Amino acid sequence: MILGKNFSNLKIILVEPNGPLNVGSVARLCSNFEVDELRIVSPKCDIFSLEAKKMALKGQKFLEHCKIFDDLQKAIFDCDLVLASCGRIDVKKDSFFVSSEDIFDWTLSFKKINNLAIIFGREDRGLTNSELLLANKTFNIPTSQNNPSLNLSHAVSIVLYELNKSSNRNFDQELKVFNLASSKQIHDSFLEIEELLFKVGYLLKHTSKAKISKFKNFILRANTSMHEVNVLRGIVHQINWSLNNSKKNK
Repeated sequence: MILGKNFSNLKIILVEPNGPLNVGSVARLCSNFEVDELRIVSPKCDIFSLEAKKMALKGQKFLEHCKIFDDLQKAIFDCDLVLASCGRIDVKKDSFFVSSEDIFDWTLSFKKINNLAIIFGREDRGLTNSELLLANKTFNIPTSQNNPSLNLSHAVSIVLYELNKSSNRNFDQELKVFNLASSKQIHDSFLEIEELLFKVGYLLKHTSKAKISKFKNFILRANTSMHEVNVLRGIVHQINWSLNNSKKNK
């Protein structure tokens, strides 16, 4: 694989693309860089159109065999590490955005990552805040502040080029074993956490989304491991058990 031995099964995920030319161009890039699979969430155009096929050239097989999902969560839940691209420059201080170069250097500090996914948002408005929080890490491609938005296929080409370039560099430090909690593990944990916090009265309907987003942001920035997430879920389960049994004993 051209992207190096650190990765296996790289998935490129497009969310609601509305231009068949862009989709075809991305399929061609998947062929150029030997990506494993193209996944598309709720396409807003005919991805099998003649326009898309003409742009894809040798990448037509990625159109023919692409997997289509109606929900982003379903598209990423078999992936160990999920990265999301975002073109925004007006990010908050507590955000976890990093540059594309830094994110790929970090990614390549691990010995091997199975099922790596990179998400790209809509041409006109990118990814929502909720969708960004489904990723382990979010990165941006540094551009002019006067015109920060990139064409979808151009963004994909830059990311694949930088990932390939990083994978061919020699790193002095010893590579770490990848043990980060997956997007699915974190998502499932937060469903349980949110339910518990509603039960004890900490969360209210009108403020729950903002509070949970901040907590989830913190967990993502902390590079939480699978073991740490399991400990957190164990605590939640024990509190739930205690609450349920205390009600029975009254």
